[in-house]
Amino acid sequence: MPEGDTVWNTARVLEKALLGDVLTGSDFRVPRLATTDLTGWTVAESASRGKHLLLRLTRDDRAMTLHSHLRMEGAWRAYAPGERWTGRPAHLIRVVLKTKRAVAVGYHLHEVTLVPTAEEDSLVGHLGPDLLGDDWDPAEAVRRIAAKPQASIAEALLDQRNLAGVGNLYKAETLFLRGLWPWTPVADVPDLDGTVRLAQKLVASNRGRWTQTTTGSLRRGQTSYVYGRRAQPCRRCGTAIEKADQDERVTYWCPHCQPKPATSP
Repeated sequence: MPEGDTVWNTARVLEKALLGDVLTGSDFRVPRLATTDLTGWTVAESASRGKHLLLRLTRDDRAMTLHSHLRMEGAWRAYAPGERWTGRPAHLIRVVLKTKRAVAVGYHLHEVTLVPTAEEDSLVGHLGPDLLGDDWDPAEAVRRIAAKPQASIAEALLDQRNLAGVGNLYKAETLFLRGLWPWTPVADVPDLDGTVRLAQKLVASNRGRWTQTTTGSLRRGQTSYVYGRRAQPCRRCGTAIEKADQDERVTYWCPHCQPKPATSP
C-alpha cells in the first residue's frame, strides 16, 4: 500500500514532467471519463493530500482537478515522447497525459475523477491533517483519534479521517518504536501525542526518496524493525516477529517489545 511519502514523491514526478506545460493530448481508459479531452489545458500544480493525488489544471478562467488514488497497486510514470512505456502491462493503463516534452502514464489508478478545483473538498475534505502538508496539526490529529477511545491504536493510525498518510508500514513501525501492542485501545495509549508525532516524523524522513526506512539503514533487508519481517528476530531483543490479520489488514509486532497489556482480554 503506497504511504503518504510515496504519494508525495509521485506528485513531484508529475510536477517535474508536466508543470507549466499545455496538454497536447489525453486518453482516459475509465468509463466515466472515456470521452474527456484535456487538450489545451495547462498543468498548474501537482499536489498530494494523504494518499490522494491532485493534478490541478487551468484553461482561460477555468480550473479543474484530476484526482486519482493509488491504493495498493496504482502508480504514475513519466516518459519522454517516443519512449517505450515500461511501467506496467498496457491493460493496466488508466490515464495518459501528453505534452511536448513528456508523457505521464497512470497505471491501475482508482477513483479517477475530474472536478472543478473549487469542489476538491468533495473528494478529500473528509481527511484529517496531512502528515506532509501545510495543514499538519498534531493536536487536531490527536483530538480526532481520541474521539474513538475504544478503537485500537493500529486502526486509529490507519484511519485517514484522523490523519492522512499513514499506511501499514508506518503504522507497524511507529507502534514498535513506541512499545505499543497493536490492539491497544486508544484510551490506554499513555502518550498519544508522542505516537502521532513519531508517525509524522517517520513519514517525513523518507520524503524525496523511494527507499523507505525507519531504521536509518538503506541496505536491503535492514530498512524496517518489524514490518515484513514475520518469524525473523527482533532487532532489539531477538524474539521472533509475529504477523496477524487486524481489521482486514495485516500487522507486524514483537511480542516482547510490544507486550499485550495484562488487562487486555
